[in-house]
Amino acid sequence: MTEQPGPELAGAGPVPAGEMPQRPHAAQACADHRLAGRDMPRWFVLARHAESAANTAHVLSSDPARPVPLTEHGQTEARILGAQLANLPIDLAIGTRLLRTQQTIDIALDGRPIPVLIEPGFDEVQAGGLDGAPIEVYWSWQDQHTADDRLPGGESVTDALRRYANALRRLLARTETVTLVVTHELAVRHIVAAAAAGSPSLPGTDIANAAPYLFGQDAARRAADSLDALALSGQPRPGPERRGKD
Repeated sequence: MTEQPGPELAGAGPVPAGEMPQRPHAAQACADHRLAGRDMPRWFVLARHAESAANTAHVLSSDPARPVPLTEHGQTEARILGAQLANLPIDLAIGTRLLRTQQTIDIALDGRPIPVLIEPGFDEVQAGGLDGAPIEVYWSWQDQHTADDRLPGGESVTDALRRYANALRRLLARTETVTLVVTHELAVRHIVAAAAAGSPSLPGTDIANAAPYLFGQDAARRAADSLDALALSGQPRPGPERRGKD
């Protein structure tokens, strides 16, 4: 009897739980995965990293050279994410260059023999000279600028949206059946909205730490196209909701 991971994915995204892939029998797993690119649908689980020290300190953190670890509570969140994904046959995990995504993956997978790939395209918006500054400094800058304006010594939200779109297309060019992607609040917020209906963001919606969202390959492709269109339109706000930037 096969198992379905539906109930574990609390907070799942646009794809209905009933359409999620079934876990293959062990004797069939290798053959099924070899045929994944041709015969099986592709699935992507997207999650924001678990709580980090930057979240609790309310500071900007976008520089991989200044690693910020998970808090103790964040480690617990990552273990809960792992429990939610325990029955899902993940083929590949994707993290960013930021330590907090990598620690989330390590704790969530808990020794499962799953390869991990670092994809800089899903990195946090580069804050440049504001990296390490209090979040209030970012909010003040945000109120005076547009999505096309680059942070001092960093990049714009528009730049980041294009990065996310290109990173999604690189994932779509691969052949793994199920991929876990652990990234950051702004990426999750815009990708979830773009996959659902091409909306610029999800105002008033809390993108919780370590909450999984499930996408089929068509939704991921739609998100990439919508993010490119959004970047061209200049519609996105300069950053995430005021609950904080991670």
